[in-house]
Amino acid sequence: MNPDDPLLAILACPLDKGPLALLTDEEALYNPRLRLSYPILDGIPQLLPSSGRKVDADAHERYLVHRKASTA
Repeated sequence: MNPDDPLLAILACPLDKGPLALLTDEEALYNPRLRLSYPILDGIPQLLPSSGRKVDADAHERYLVHRKASTA
């Protein structure tokens, strides 16, 4: 999945229904509100609630910095 993929505009977190950020280096979609990361396997986002991986505070900060850099 790449940042220009139109699918990103309609994908949402299965728990809070909010938007997700693409983490290209991690091959994952990230919900910063719940601090959950959803893997992308073989180009397919795994968006089941049980697929979400809790992210620690250090990784959360790193993801936020990465997200700001990619939108600037």
